Amino acid sequence: MSDTYAPGVRHSDPLEPRLSAWEERTDLPLTALAVVFLIGYAWQVLHTSASPTVVLWQEIGLWAIWAVFAVEYVIRFTLARRKGRFIWRHLFDLIVVALPMVRQLRALRLITILKVLNRRVGTTFRGRIGVYVAGTILLVGLSASLAVLDAERHDPDANITTFGDAVWWTMTTISTVGYGDRYPVTVEGRLVAAALMIGGIALLGVVTGVIASWFVQKIAGAEESIEESIRSEVKGLRAEIAELRTELKQAGGQISRP
Repeated sequence: MSDTYAPGVRHSDPLEPRLSAWEERTDLPLTALAVVFLIGYAWQVLHTSASPTVVLWQEIGLWAIWAVFAVEYVIRFTLARRKGRFIWRHLFDLIVVALPMVRQLRALRLITILKVLNRRVGTTFRGRIGVYVAGTILLVGLSASLAVLDAERHDPDANITTFGDAVWWTMTTISTVGYGDRYPVTVEGRLVAAALMIGGIALLGVVTGVIASWFVQKIAGAEESIEESIRSEVKGLRAEIAELRTELKQAGGQISRP
């Protein structure tokens, strides 16, 4: 993933000019490649009646795309001046590249596509966060459903054997409800579950923050409206008092005349 400090905004790092330039040049091509990866992986998982030859070519294609991302990570690591900082800030990339068994999670790079939607939603920070949360939930949910189905369905003790089961399990897990009617039994499936639970808690925290921000803004707007109304009324009362004083002075002057 590229360095970002706010959703949808690219920040060039002045300390890493070569790395920033490389990321800007490769961002769109790698995003397109991630789209192809997600489609290919979904086809491989869901199209179980494919011939062995088709399955072989699908696997070769997926591994080839994974290799491209691995090479791209190595190139970015080479371009980075501060290696330790780069590894820490791109820890997710390193995990996905180093653990091929969860390489499908690389599809989460599709989050960069939301930059296009982000520019159309509005300029408020809360609006951008809302788009990214919705997109992240969709991408994480799809990736997790495919991954857990791929890991579970061939195990004799599995209870997640269809895509519908996988989607239901993903929804109950990412929302932290956890009914327990569907659960992974394989090691890889449990790894996906652990990542999804952590991601679900994080997403709920973001959603809660967005809702709280909305309420605070609405309350602040109501308070400002009330204050403005009070100020307007006070101004009107002052004008009336001043007018009454003027009238009283004029009346007093007329009475004092012989």
